[in-house]
Amino acid sequence: MTVQEFALLFVAVLASALGQLFLKLGALQLGQVTGANAIGHILSIATTPALVAGLMAYGVGAILYILVLTRVELSVAAPAAAMIYLASVIIGAVVFKESLSFGRLAGLGLIMSGVVLVATR
Repeated sequence: MTVQEFALLFVAVLASALGQLFLKLGALQLGQVTGANAIGHILSIATTPALVAGLMAYGVGAILYILVLTRVELSVAAPAAAMIYLASVIIGAVVFKESLSFGRLAGLGLIMSGVVLVATR
């Protein structure tokens, strides 16, 4: 994977991570879904700005990932896209004050080690 290809993949991952951030923010605005409010919540998705922004960011991430796939082997691109896990954990810890246990950090380290091994030849 060239530097340009990695940069494109990295931007695709960042767009998807931004999508996750906005989807979580929107989900918090909606509140918990129950059997009694499920239909109303589903209809509210289209009118909640954070959810719309999250879906749009995911769309941009998907388009960029398609561009990556035109240049990089799937067996390299797909595992490298696992960088989204790192971004999600960082967002969870920084924005939503989620705890980072040793096990979670160790698992994340293993995932990132795998990404490096797969992305390099």
